[in-house]
Formats: sequence, C-alpha cells, structure tokens
Amino acid sequence: MPRLALRVTAAVLGTLALVAGCSGGDGGGSDKGRRPAGAHVTIRVPSDAPTISAAVALARPGDLVLVAAGVYHESVRIRTPRVTLRGVSRDEVVIDGRLQQPNGVVVAAPGVAVENLTVRNNTQNGVLVTGSPAAVAGLPGHSGGYDTGDEPVTFLKSFLVSYVTATRNGLYGIYVFSAQNGVVEHSYASGGADSGIYVGQCKPCRVVVRDNVAELNAVGYEGTNAGGDMYVVGNRLAGNRVGLTTDSDHQEKLLPQRGAVVAGNLVADNQQARTPQQADGGWGIGIGVDGGSDDVFVRNRVTGNADAGLVVTATADIPADGNRITDNTFAANGVDVGWTFPTATRGHGNCLHGNVLHSTVPARLAVTASCPPAAGTSLSPSGTWSRPSPPGGIPFTDVAPPGPQPQFPDAATAGATAVPAVPVLPDVADVPLPAASLLAGNALVQVS
Repeated sequence: MPRLALRVTAAVLGTLALVAGCSGGDGGGSDKGRRPAGAHVTIRVPSDAPTISAAVALARPGDLVLVAAGVYHESVRIRTPRVTLRGVSRDEVVIDGRLQQPNGVVVAAPGVAVENLTVRNNTQNGVLVTGSPAAVAGLPGHSGGYDTGDEPVTFLKSFLVSYVTATRNGLYGIYVFSAQNGVVEHSYASGGADSGIYVGQCKPCRVVVRDNVAELNAVGYEGTNAGGDMYVVGNRLAGNRVGLTTDSDHQEKLLPQRGAVVAGNLVADNQQARTPQQADGGWGIGIGVDGGSDDVFVRNRVTGNADAGLVVTATADIPADGNRITDNTFAANGVDVGWTFPTATRGHGNCLHGNVLHSTVPARLAVTASCPPAAGTSLSPSGTWSRPSPPGGIPFTDVAPPGPQPQFPDAATAGATAVPAVPVLPDVADVPLPAASLLAGNALVQVS
C-alpha cells in the first residue's frame, strides 16, 4: 500500500498539538478522525513546530520530522517507534548542547532513523541509541556503566543512524548500547573523549557499522561485550589515539565479548596528540583486542601506528581465545602484530594466515600460530616490546572542527525512511582490502 505523505498545515498542526497534549507526546495517543487513516505526515521545524523536540512529540509511527537549517539548543528524545528525524542539510542543521546537557539525540524506540544533521557539544553523547531504561534516564550503575544489577537486559530492536556528524562530545559521538538489529553508516565522529562510535552490551548484536569516518577521538570505534553478527566494515579509523578496540568489560552485561567481524577498514596513524586522552591512556595502537574472543580481522589495511598495528591481550580474568587475523596488510607500525597476555589468562587458538606483515611479538607468529590452530588449541604465545610514551591529551572541546560532509540524497524531498526489522548483513567475502585513500575526502587527518 503506497505511503501517503502530507505536509502539516497550521490547522493540522493545531489538531496534532491537541492530541499530543492529551497523550503526553509519547506516541500513545490517537489521531483517529483527525488525519486520514494510514497517512504519514511530514512535520517541519520550525514552520510546523518551533523545536525539534516539539515536532518529535507530535510525530506518529511512519512520520518524518524534517528540520530546517539552524542551530538548535535542545536535547531530543524519540520515544515513538518508526519516526524519521532528518535535517535538510547535514552541516547546517546543528543540535548544540552548549556543554549543558548530556545527550544531543536519544533514540528510545524501535525503527527510528536519525539522518543528515550535526550533533555537538554534549557532556556525554552526541546520539544515544538504547533500550536500557537506566541509560535513557542517564543513571549509570555503581561500576560506572549502565549496570542494572540482576535485571535482564532490555534491547531496543532496530535503528538507523546515517549521514550524522557527531563532534566534540564528552564521552561518545554515536553510542549504541543495549540495542540490536541496526546500522550506523556514512557518519563522521570526532572529539569523542572516550570513542567516536561505540557499540556495547548486545548479543547477538546484528549490528553493522559501515562506511564511517572516526578521527581525532581517544578511540575511533569501540565494541564492548558486543558480538554475534557484529560487523565493522569499510570504515576510516585514522588519526585517533587508538583506532579500534573489541573488549570485555565487567561494567556491562553479556560478558565476554565474542564473535565480531572487522573487515575492510583503514586503520592508520592512530597516534594523534591533539586528541582527548582516554582514562586507560592508550596511544599509537591500530587495533586492540582486550579479552575478546572468536573475532575475525580480515582484509584491513593497518599502517603507521606508532606502538602496534594489532594487539591481542586479555583482562585479569577474561582470556582472548580463537581470534583469527587473516589477509590483512600491515606496514610502518611499531610492531605489526603483538600478543601480550597476563600469565593467568593467555588464551587459546589465536591465529594468523595470509597477512602482509614485517614484525611480530613474539617473533615468527605467522609460523608458530598459523591458522587453523594446531590440534589441542595450545596456549597462545606472549611477549613484550618497547612501547612509546603517550603525550598528554587536550579537552574534547578543543578538537578541530570537521569539514563539510556528504549529504543524505534528496534530504528535503525524500519520504520517511523505513528501517528494516533486521538489517542485511554484509558478505565478508565481498569486502575488499581498502586503499589508503578510503574516505579521504571526508577526513581532516590524511594518511601518509
């Protein structure tokens, strides 16, 4: 059945406002008899609603909130399913927290798309996508994460973040937590004091992070306790302190991290000084695995990272087992691949095959730890190397602003975006080794 798109007139807006007032703006009200049955409307900001939050409160499932150019000083919470929030211009529609609010946009309902806008200057997150009531309420648990004790994990089902610029945010640029079945694509993240893009606490995730640029963050991409159809594909993770991490952390549920695929990414020159300094002090690392298991790293280009191209390690109580490093190209790193484990959690079955590399610690890993692992999955070897001292960081508010970014096609005329219940997952066999110029036109930090 074709979608009927209507522009909201002043009269219709007044009617919707009355409905929203009765329903609390949470999507639970009914406009039966007030708009044509099955119709989806376009609510324009500021002509139909004075603020983005007011427009979102009026929206019903299937509606489009279309935002005109301007700087909006508000925090937007989307609690109605299947709403599309889109700016007419990615660079000129700006949600600015002025360092006075924790989040720019909070997605707390399934099937929501956030597209073609900039979110900046929030004390915590640019865009937060979550099914966790504690996260929506901004209530971290006793250990620092959104730990809700013995309560079961609540997932948000299905989301899309596309053509979003998230810059100068105090924790994460784009933060996906306790959410499944979604995509983060064609976005740009910088100035994240923790990481530019983060996916945490999902199993199975069925999440795809693709074709994004993350630069000038403490960490470009971080996946914590995130696995099971978890794909990080075709991204430019260059010019951060650390390019990418997959890790297990007791601050979140669903331990351990297991079963992510990292394919076709450019992970380069991750030793930028004018970046925020993360609490653990990592610097000069392309890819880090900390207590993650059964992860696949295939056809990534990992170059120019001063400490190491790829590090596999373990937490004090969680080993790193069964990670496969295949067909990657390493060059000009301090050490191309380094494995260094605590004595009690060395891990088993980690292996390498078909990589272009020049140095490993321990030496000859490509021979002694080749894929498939030897029968019996013997302990992974461990070593140490001389590691550079990281320079001090800068406040996230001082990170260089991004340049112009690609626009969502036909932003002002396209209808609302239908977010699938489950995204199409990539076929890794079709993911190529990227060129050093991957997404270079969208980035400030250029790779040598």
